[in-house]
Amino acid sequence: MIMHTRRRLLGLAAGATVAWPGVTAWARSTALEPFTLAGWSKPITEVINLLAEPDKGFFKEEGLEFRYLPGAGGGDALRNLLSGQADIAFTDPGSFFAAVDKGAALRAVYDIYPQNVFNVVTRKDSGIAHPSDLKGKRIGVYSLSSGTLQNLQILLQQVGLSRDDVEIIVTGLLNFTPLLQGQVDATAATDTGLALARRRGLADVTVFQVADYLNYSSDLLVVQETFLREHAGKLERFLRAFRRSVEWMLHEPQEAASLAVRRAIDGQNPELNLEIIQLRNRASVSAHTEKHGLGSLDVASLQAAADAYHRLGLISRPLDMQQLVATDLLTTTGQ
Repeated sequence: MIMHTRRRLLGLAAGATVAWPGVTAWARSTALEPFTLAGWSKPITEVINLLAEPDKGFFKEEGLEFRYLPGAGGGDALRNLLSGQADIAFTDPGSFFAAVDKGAALRAVYDIYPQNVFNVVTRKDSGIAHPSDLKGKRIGVYSLSSGTLQNLQILLQQVGLSRDDVEIIVTGLLNFTPLLQGQVDATAATDTGLALARRRGLADVTVFQVADYLNYSSDLLVVQETFLREHAGKLERFLRAFRRSVEWMLHEPQEAASLAVRRAIDGQNPELNLEIIQLRNRASVSAHTEKHGLGSLDVASLQAAADAYHRLGLISRPLDMQQLVATDLLTTTGQ
């Protein structure tokens, strides 16, 4: 899954942005234009590249006043986008597929995490040595609307099983406690959730990475088609800044971990911050981005995921991803 180490909120405090030595002529000569990103979460460490705007000025350099709108999941981010409260959404492919399936005119413009970060974890003494062994087992998920359930279904599908072959148990975010207490036989999680559980003493587990069976994006940047048509130049400037913020996190993880202490609500531990940042850095790169650049959309991978969602009944019709992505916006953003 991992190529190498390089790579969701209350709005940033008004007036908190600072001058940055590399401010462009655009930013010097033009008033900053507001640009709002609808996120899926509160201001947490894994998005420190966005929270660091007052310190680093990536978006200010492009003449943009960056604003972050908090959310409660990828679906919430898209609802905020579609209601006009944001210009772009930080969301997961499943929420994107579902919104398009229901008629929303959306386009994906940037692949934030081309690597799938979901997994299924079981104790080594469970007798579960392969995902096919999950048949008849109790499996924990965060919620029935979470990516943990969707990706569990993807994993099961890849080994010839379905949701009906297992017992789904909602555990909430503290999903590793039921695993340790024997209330579930396995639990679906993310890389950061697993890292935190290991810090709290989780050991002797077997981890099935969804990416080993179907590796597709974990999160995308999505806009409305009308915005893409009417504000393509502004969007390109935003994507330039977003890409630079990711490059900074990739190349300066220690600085990012230090800034997270001040900027992230979960950033009290710099060592844990660094671990989370390194996980997100690894998820930000892939063989495709190595060839085509950070954020480049792998249409074939997204098509395979959309097809899998359709087979699972998570969406009602096939989707043509070639018509739902904009692959040309990053050609002028540079590296």
